[in-house]
Amino acid sequence: MTSLIEMSEREYFANVGKRPGMFVGRTSFHALTAFLIGYDQSSARHGAPGLGGWREWLVARRGQDCNHAWPGQVLHIALPEGWDNPWDLPPENEACAVGVLFQLLDEFLMDRENSEHTQAT
Repeated sequence: MTSLIEMSEREYFANVGKRPGMFVGRTSFHALTAFLIGYDQSSARHGAPGLGGWREWLVARRGQDCNHAWPGQVLHIALPEGWDNPWDLPPENEACAVGVLFQLLDEFLMDRENSEHTQAT
């Protein structure tokens, strides 16, 4: 098994996505977004890219902007029919939102890796 320090961001978040309860306790969309916001803040403090460009990437992916921060953008993509209360999603919507969150995060990180690789060559 690859150590945490040797993992790429994609590998790390793939592991988080497989066992989110290990990282946030009770698995919920909001607990995981809080975890990711903390990761992003720590990254920024230490000079790493973190989730820089994530919201903009989500807006481009969705093809439409609104006043929501990135968690709301993910919910728009995961639940295009809308939602009543983002803090109390029905279990099936919660599971969908969590799955889509990690799918989108992987796509974002893959795009960023490919962009960095292209710039380096």
